Amino acid sequence: MPKGKQFKKSAELVEREKLYSLEEALPLLKKMSFAKFDETVDLAVRLGVDPRHADQMVRGAVALPHGTGKTVRILVFAKGDKVAEAREAGADHVGGMDLVEKIQGGWMEFDKVCATPDMMAAVGRIGRVLGPRGLMPNPKTGTVTFDIGAAVGALKAGKIDFRVEKAGVVHTAFGKMSFSEDALAANLKAIVETLVRLKPSSAKGIYLKSVAISGTMTPGIRLDPSALTRGL
Repeated sequence: MPKGKQFKKSAELVEREKLYSLEEALPLLKKMSFAKFDETVDLAVRLGVDPRHADQMVRGAVALPHGTGKTVRILVFAKGDKVAEAREAGADHVGGMDLVEKIQGGWMEFDKVCATPDMMAAVGRIGRVLGPRGLMPNPKTGTVTFDIGAAVGALKAGKIDFRVEKAGVVHTAFGKMSFSEDALAANLKAIVETLVRLKPSSAKGIYLKSVAISGTMTPGIRLDPSALTRGL
């Protein structure tokens, strides 16, 4: 994170101990932005779970109402008529063992990966490459399916997947600084609603421990979790 004069000036606008409402935070975030590019807007949610226990692992997917603002390069592992289906839906790369071998050779020019169930044995050969990067297809996020056209279409439209990290934090982008405040709010609320729905039954105590938003170059702003979940 930059610590130059611009960053420090932006940081002075934030009350460090205050928990902001979303209506307060989004205009403030835009006011703090000083980058000469369209910053990505990120969300960090600390959950009251212990990911070391399988029954407290939180992972899922959500279709953002206003997309991510990013062009997503999608790779699909498929065969037969599913190859044409994936391409018609807008997949950037479609194939089988040819793509497995290409990835084994170091090629990584894609952002999301989908696969039909009958291709997962082949995909498993590169699990050690895709897994650590969060790219391994998974039925829980809708990226392992025979309805490959719908899966590709959803990802192109702004569907994101997420999983809780070892420290109990979920990090994800939810738009661009150029988005309207209403669009950013709708995207963030969709993520929070999904996280609340995925709360493990074994998780005790406070579930949403802290929530913060930031731009690529801005300080973070802490949100009031209780206000975000009111009515859910």
